[in-house]
Amino acid sequence: MKRKWFGVVLLGLGAFLLVTGILAVTWAPGMVKKTPLDVNQVTHLDGTVNKLDPATGELVENPVKVESISKADSKASDDDTIVWVQTACVVIDIDDAPNCVDGDDPRLVQATTDVFATDRVSAEAIPDYRGLPADAVPHEGLVNKWPFDSEKTDYEYWDGSVGSAVPAVYDRTETLLGIECYVYKINVSDVPIEIADGIDGTYDNAVEIYVEPKTGAIQQQTESMQQYLDDGTQVVDLNIQFTDDQMQQFADDAVTNMRLLDVITLWVPIVGFVGGALCVVAGVLLLVSVRRRKIDDSSTPAEPATAGV
Repeated sequence: MKRKWFGVVLLGLGAFLLVTGILAVTWAPGMVKKTPLDVNQVTHLDGTVNKLDPATGELVENPVKVESISKADSKASDDDTIVWVQTACVVIDIDDAPNCVDGDDPRLVQATTDVFATDRVSAEAIPDYRGLPADAVPHEGLVNKWPFDSEKTDYEYWDGSVGSAVPAVYDRTETLLGIECYVYKINVSDVPIEIADGIDGTYDNAVEIYVEPKTGAIQQQTESMQQYLDDGTQVVDLNIQFTDDQMQQFADDAVTNMRLLDVITLWVPIVGFVGGALCVVAGVLLLVSVRRRKIDDSSTPAEPATAGV
């Protein structure tokens, strides 16, 4: 009797594992390969800035730091689309400067706020999403991450200074702090912009973005940006990249997230299909052996009774 129930248990366990394996292949990837709605990410960059001193007409170099905060607005988002509120502050890093200063502080280089929506899987901007405020600037292309399972191909990437998406060209594969990354290059030059209120000029930018392809997470970003007045006078030369601590944090996060994806999309299906199949086979064999034993027992003739003397 115990063998029979053990066989039934094995069949049930096998069926459960097989269903789990099927769900891990068909349903789970669509659930885990989605940008979560609780993101609140702070990114730090540092480097140098050469800024025009109006008094001397010369460029003055100073260390600079950048703090960018990307926060998901879960209330405005839905199952397919995520709304982002992104703020960035570029500050000359002197006199123990905080991560951001007010507009009257001469150490402030730039402060921006951006609101946009992206697809939770493809990371593509959705310019007409209903959850955006009426004054939100329509975005296009990728904005703050790459898609899950990124490819060695070119993408369109949003440039707020240009006001449109620009080509992000796949350049190479490179290992960064143990993380294999796809590196994409962005180059724009001589783009007309408004440098300040009523002051026109041009804009150049050369960017390299290092992307962990499984999750689409950016691991490093280097940027070399210049601004010029219409007469050719350079007013800004900014060169920044993620800080060392920031790179290490993103590398640690990438390891954790890749392991989670592997567990759900690789190991759970393997355990489900292989373990389920073994349990089903073992359960069937056990039940068959129990049945054969019953048949054998029922077909064995009873011993004749011995007559008393």
